[in-house]
Amino acid sequence: MELISEELKIFCGNANRRLSEAIADSIGQCLSDAVVEQFADGETRVRIVENVRGTDAFVIQPSCPPVNDRMMELLIIIDALRRASARRITAVIPYFGYARQDRKTRGREPITAKLVSNLITEAGADRVLTVDLHAGQIQGFFDIPLDHLTAIPTLADYFKDQKLSDLVVVSPDAGGVARARHFADLLGVGIAIVDKYREKPNVAEVMNIVGQVKGKTAVLVDEMIDTGGTLCRAADALVERGADRVFAAATHAVLTDPATRRLAASPIEEIVVCDTVPVSKDKLDRLDNLRVLSLAELLGQAIDRIHQDRSVSALFRNSEPDA
Repeated sequence: MELISEELKIFCGNANRRLSEAIADSIGQCLSDAVVEQFADGETRVRIVENVRGTDAFVIQPSCPPVNDRMMELLIIIDALRRASARRITAVIPYFGYARQDRKTRGREPITAKLVSNLITEAGADRVLTVDLHAGQIQGFFDIPLDHLTAIPTLADYFKDQKLSDLVVVSPDAGGVARARHFADLLGVGIAIVDKYREKPNVAEVMNIVGQVKGKTAVLVDEMIDTGGTLCRAADALVERGADRVFAAATHAVLTDPATRRLAASPIEEIVVCDTVPVSKDKLDRLDNLRVLSLAELLGQAIDRIHQDRSVSALFRNSEPDA
C-alpha cells in the first residue's frame, strides 16, 4: 500500500510575499507554486500549480489592506487546496483583520471576528496560526485548533538591547493592560495606563494617566497602529505629564492615512513594529524613526513545530517539552 505523503508545502497570497519568502527560507523551504491573480472584473483567480495530494499545506496571508481582497485570496486558496486533496491545511494569518468588531456594544451590530472565523473554517482550513489578536477571546470563535503567537518577547528584546534608563511601559487603553504587563515583566519595569474615552472609531480623547511617568522614558505598547490617533494622543499626554522620552512598540503596522503624518509630527522618538503587515518604502521614507523587526523566524519555527506535531507554546518557555 502506498504511504500517505506528509510533505510540507508553503503557499502564499499577494498580501506579504516578502514575509512569506523569509518564513519559508528560515526553515529551509521554498514557496510552493500557485497563481493568485484577478480577472478583469476584480474577482480573485487561484490555481495551485503543483501536486498537493496528501501534503501538509500552509497558507501565509495576513488580511492587511486591501482587506477584502486579501481575505478572499486566503479563502479561495484554502478551497483550492481542499479540493486538490491536501491532507491538512493551516491558515497562517500574521495579521488577523476584522477583529475589532469582536462583540456587540450596541444594537444591530455584527460580530465580524466570528463571521471571518466561520468563513475560514468553512473554506476548509484545519487549523489557524496567528499573531497578537486584537482580543484574546477571538481564539474561542474558532471551532478548529488555533495557535496564538505573540511578538511581545521580540519587541521586549529590542528595547532590552537599547539599554534605556528609567523605563515605564504604558498601555494606551485599559484593554491593553495585560499586554503591557507582559511587556513590562520581560523588561523588569513598572506600567502606567492611559485612560481614554473613544467617541467613535479611530478617534480617541485622552482623559487621564494612571501611574508614574514624570521623569521616565515611556514605551507605549499596543497590538496595532492603524490611523495613529490613539498612539499620538497618548504620547502627547505622556509629555504633558512630564515623561522625558516617549517610544512606541506595536506588532501590526497597518498605518492607514493619516497615520504617517500624525506619527511624524508626534513626540515619539522611535516606533518599533513587526513585519506582519508590509510597510511600503514611501512610509519608511516618511517615517525615518520607524524600525521594522521580522517575525519570520518565529513563524517559521511555529510552522515547523505544527508540521512535526510538536509544542508551539514551547517557543515561549525556557524549557522545551515536546508534548
